[in-house]
Amino acid sequence: MSTISPDPAADDHRRTFDAERQERWDEQQAASASVDAVRDIADVGAVEVLSTACVHLMSAAAVKLGLSEGENAEELVDLDEARKLLNGLAGLVTAAAPEISDMHARPIRDGLRSLQLRFREISQVPDAPGAGPGEKWTGPVS
Repeated sequence: MSTISPDPAADDHRRTFDAERQERWDEQQAASASVDAVRDIADVGAVEVLSTACVHLMSAAAVKLGLSEGENAEELVDLDEARKLLNGLAGLVTAAAPEISDMHARPIRDGLRSLQLRFREISQVPDAPGAGPGEKWTGPVS
């Protein structure tokens, strides 16, 4: 009985072919995902994009102010980071308010105000009225 020994050259060719095929597949998938993302963004209105950005900023600021769920919420407090996020949120909502209407801006402003008050509440060194995070754009919060 004769046995056929595997041809190493054929095996190398198969691996090269599979690697090239996989690489082409990955490139096509990435290109498709990019086109899908652009198409998805094109379908979303500006009000929704701006509101979503504000919600992300509010959520991040809430975490930095120790308002997240979990046992380690207090460990996540970072007032320097929270100040930056609140300044960005205040600037964005103030600039976008005329474009997104009061109906969309009001709940964002309310959330921002709550976060600004939380910042004042937990800050060791209180800011002067009007000098707190975001108050440059929103006015003093008390």
